[in-house]
Amino acid sequence: MKHLVSSIALAGLLFSCNSPEEKTSVKNEVEEVLTEEISNFVAIDSDEALIATALMAAPENSREGCKVIGYNMKGEFVTLKEGDNEFICLAYNSKLEGFSSACYHKSLEPFMARGRELKAEGKDSEETFNIREEEVKSGKLEMGSMGSTLHLYFGGEALYNPETAEVKGAIYRYVVYMPWATAETTGLPVIPKGSNHPWLMNPGTHKAHIMISPLAGE
Repeated sequence: MKHLVSSIALAGLLFSCNSPEEKTSVKNEVEEVLTEEISNFVAIDSDEALIATALMAAPENSREGCKVIGYNMKGEFVTLKEGDNEFICLAYNSKLEGFSSACYHKSLEPFMARGRELKAEGKDSEETFNIREEEVKSGKLEMGSMGSTLHLYFGGEALYNPETAEVKGAIYRYVVYMPWATAETTGLPVIPKGSNHPWLMNPGTHKAHIMISPLAGE
């Protein structure tokens, strides 16, 4: 993407001051770069690709030690990669539209696993929320450590660059879980003030969390 932006900027500069022949040469060079940038993205069609793109959700310096779970290309929910640090990554599900991977603190795994279990039973999002709310209240289900974070990496197309593992058009979002937190206990607004501004979602519940959506490109 950086090469793409640089090429466009360079083309604009050269087009403004070069001769017609030089402009044609620059145009051809830019078109080659654009074609290369586009062709670099291919389908996520192997377990290796699932692992690589799942790890993109994790902080860069932690990716090597992350555990990766999710559906493999055979449709089986498995451990795709063992890990030894504090993160678990959830790989993209090829049965769903678009692309989405996640990385979360391992203390959240009981909560996340319960959600997957309820979804497999056919429960909708409201039913899942209510069931986990009661189970967390009763102590049956562990919510995770206070401040446990979920990193999301998602986009509209399931295409990636095999060299960098970057997913085409994917962006980040961060969720910091603060069970039972409210605007009064945190000072956070309960509606977003704008992009890149933290706010509190589901206040007063087991799933209360700080939402942070970085600006595009950041």
